[in-house]
Amino acid sequence: QVSVVESGGGLVQAGGSLRLSCAASGSIFSINAMGWYRQAPGKQRELVASISSGGSMYYADFVKGRFTMSRDNAKNTMYLQMNSLKPEDTAVYYCNWNVQPTGGGRYAFDYWGQGTQVTVSS
Repeated sequence: QVSVVESGGGLVQAGGSLRLSCAASGSIFSINAMGWYRQAPGKQRELVASISSGGSMYYADFVKGRFTMSRDNAKNTMYLQMNSLKPEDTAVYYCNWNVQPTGGGRYAFDYWGQGTQVTVSS
């Protein structure tokens, strides 16, 4: 069993900063890709940033230069540092791990965090 726990988020004024954390634990054999997504009210979930299995970084155009994704392999934790926040960044943020669980053979599965609300006031 793999568990994912998010932390961080909250209410911040425009121009402010927040840091999200997401830790995976449990029966993890290997970690492939990981990423941060967000979903605003009435909109589809969208990819914000990701790290591929090869270590390549991806950032959506709407966060480039403002958000930074990082990871701590020893702790199986990923972070999303969000600077220069805008009201349009308001959304529920979700982390995602693509993990090959122990005893799962060659299959990998997606595990999601519970979501954390980020609200940016103007």
